[in-house]
Amino acid sequence: MPGGPASAPTLIGSVQRALRLLEAVSDHPGGAPAKQLAREAGLPLPTAYHLLRTLTHEGYLRREQGVFVLGPAVGRLGRGAAGQDRREVVTGTMERWRDTLGVAVYFAVYREGEVELTALAESIEHPAVEEWADLRETAHAHAIGQCLLSQVDTRTRLDHLDRHPVEPLTPYTVRDASALLERLSAVERMQTVVERQEYVIGTACAAIPVTIGPTAAALAISLPLDQEHRLRPAVEQMRAELGGVIRSLMFSISI
Repeated sequence: MPGGPASAPTLIGSVQRALRLLEAVSDHPGGAPAKQLAREAGLPLPTAYHLLRTLTHEGYLRREQGVFVLGPAVGRLGRGAAGQDRREVVTGTMERWRDTLGVAVYFAVYREGEVELTALAESIEHPAVEEWADLRETAHAHAIGQCLLSQVDTRTRLDHLDRHPVEPLTPYTVRDASALLERLSAVERMQTVVERQEYVIGTACAAIPVTIGPTAAALAISLPLDQEHRLRPAVEQMRAELGGVIRSLMFSISI
């Protein structure tokens, strides 16, 4: 009830006991027998046997010559932690760029025929461009979409434009599919794409292509049009530092 004493958390004893067993096993890289593990975990031997069998069945332990060692499922937990670390590298780097460069920072991929914004670093001082029109349907009008489409083959571009026809969003938006295709074909490999007021009046954006394997991706920044002179220096700094986060970006593409 509001204002009453805080209730104690609900704890599952069997989970606690299983975790203590896992900790005990991890202290013995060469393995340890059930009796020793039960003693170290402070558990009755029958309880320890039951939990050890369960953990072995689930792959968290493996029994070898009468002793228990950590199983492959524990490695999957480690990969999950490593994945979280990589996500933090990506978001941390984007937030640092946001603060040091004074821009909103975006990371997007082209997945299954659609533009997908997977990460965004913005703040009150450096807000992202308002998504007033669906980014997936307006790839022709923003730097992220143009950058992604410049990396895919002609067939994929045509298919995308067939599903999401070119429509002017502002007086500066490319007028038709032919003009867009001509522009995209002129973009050199790994060239930064700059867009001015095509998606939102008063905004300039730049997108850096990040091609990892078969997946097209892009890092992008945006700022007010009257600060456009800051685009190129910001892009150059990001490109210089990109190698340090490329593996983490690869992970972000895979999820």
